[in-house]
Amino acid sequence: MRIVLIGAGNLATNLGKALICSGHSVLQVYSRTMSSARLLADAIGSTAIDNIDDVVTDADAYIISVKDCALQSVAEQLAKKNVAGAVMHTAGSIPMDILNMFSKHGVFYPMQTFSKNKEVCFKTIPVFVEASDDETLGLIKGLADSVSDKVYELSSEKRKYLHLSAVFACNFVNHCYALSAKLLEDKGIPFDVMLSLTDETAEKIHTLAPNEAQTGPAVRYDENVINMQKQLLDDYPRMQEIYDLMSKSIHELK
Repeated sequence: MRIVLIGAGNLATNLGKALICSGHSVLQVYSRTMSSARLLADAIGSTAIDNIDDVVTDADAYIISVKDCALQSVAEQLAKKNVAGAVMHTAGSIPMDILNMFSKHGVFYPMQTFSKNKEVCFKTIPVFVEASDDETLGLIKGLADSVSDKVYELSSEKRKYLHLSAVFACNFVNHCYALSAKLLEDKGIPFDVMLSLTDETAEKIHTLAPNEAQTGPAVRYDENVINMQKQLLDDYPRMQEIYDLMSKSIHELK
């Protein structure tokens, strides 16, 4: 398939490499900054552009992978080109109909956390797809099947809850790592002492439901331990508030 990537960020970088490995051709990589476009384009043997007016109009697919706040504007600019291929976005929380100005449009949402400098195995990443019509769905699903072994059809309404759940499972969990690292750093303890614990915690939910895997003082609401640890956080009022809310939530859910 002949593809144009609109965006050169973390997701686009990993997706672009996966598309090339799966035999597709990425004709162009667009970014507002030429340096970003060129970095990805050079890595996958494509052409870098920093002006949407330079986008070719005869590609099979156009994948928009930009910040949510920029998606509407970028889509409107692309629509002026009267592109022939299917146009899709990769956002978790944005409905498909933001692309209604294109006759063939849809969603290609890989649910994963991406970084430019850390490659992932795209085959194991769940990809959620949606499309304006059956023909376009077939095209997007075929594209997804070529890079992932886990492809699901999902409506925009349900995808909002999927993305919300991912925020809890990924972004909030990572923030807890950052809070842990802050406490350790302030006491001169390296964060890598936590890695065995965090690895085992993540590993357990492959075989246990998260609620079954939960341990710690909040499960039984051990007030002696909880109150002592809250006092240790007197110098960290925001962290103390989070600790209290999380402890109560753990106990209630358990």
